[in-house]
Amino acid sequence: MKTANCCFPTGVTTCDHEPLFTGDMLTYNGRYYLISEGHKEFAPDKIKDEDYYVLTLAAIAKELKTENLTEAHIVVAAGLPLTWTSVQKADFKAYLSKNAEVEFVYKKTVYHIYIDDVRIYPQGYAAIASFATTLKGVNLIADIGNGTMNVLYMINGKPQQGKMFTEKFETYQCTLSVREQFMRKTNREINDAIIDEVLITGTANIASADLKIIKGIAAEYVRDIFRRLRDHGYDETTMTLYVTGGGGCLVKNFYKFSTDQVKFVEGICAAAKGYEYLAEAQMKVEAKE
Repeated sequence: MKTANCCFPTGVTTCDHEPLFTGDMLTYNGRYYLISEGHKEFAPDKIKDEDYYVLTLAAIAKELKTENLTEAHIVVAAGLPLTWTSVQKADFKAYLSKNAEVEFVYKKTVYHIYIDDVRIYPQGYAAIASFATTLKGVNLIADIGNGTMNVLYMINGKPQQGKMFTEKFETYQCTLSVREQFMRKTNREINDAIIDEVLITGTANIASADLKIIKGIAAEYVRDIFRRLRDHGYDETTMTLYVTGGGGCLVKNFYKFSTDQVKFVEGICAAAKGYEYLAEAQMKVEAKE
């Protein structure tokens, strides 16, 4: 989960009774939720259970805390995968706005919020929205997230409606691949925290032989990313590739690229900031009408 100022794992564990450890606990509607615990598998339909709603409440609380607020009227700006936005937008908006007024407790602080509106925007484009109009020539935007890879063509700053793609190909698959192949090669298990450290930083304080295995698997995964991009028409000699999302660190650490042709949208929260940017711009236009 990413907000303009925060980032935390999309784990959530539901409890009917107050758990023993309550450091990251959210209480809502008479139930207890441990936030950031475990890993929530990617779901193409976020509205099928209460988890994403609860995670959104936690995200709102984190944002309000940065402003020293516990009560506020808010507009939720969120995103959906590029090619799914049109189909799922109405249902997702209804899901997030099902309670106009919500009270919950997060980390022992009571929050009271009024959800005045929900606005949904496409993933991928949001991360580059603030400078999209400045892009010249043919640019390819690749948003490699924890659930999908979204690919969008931009020509002279304009998104191409007929040239956008969403694939269920994400960074967590790389973690799963490393875990499985590491076990096969060494007959040992490796903790996901170590895998994540190597994927994010390119190294870790582990045996060089183990590090070599992980880096080799990660490099093959990144080569697969570029194979898929080429399947969608990517030509690294004539196009500029903008990489955003968590997968950017994989490309940086495990792929040889030209800094002239491959650029990175820095900041893990770039998409969330983009949603805010788009919502604010849209609301300003509406206010003038």
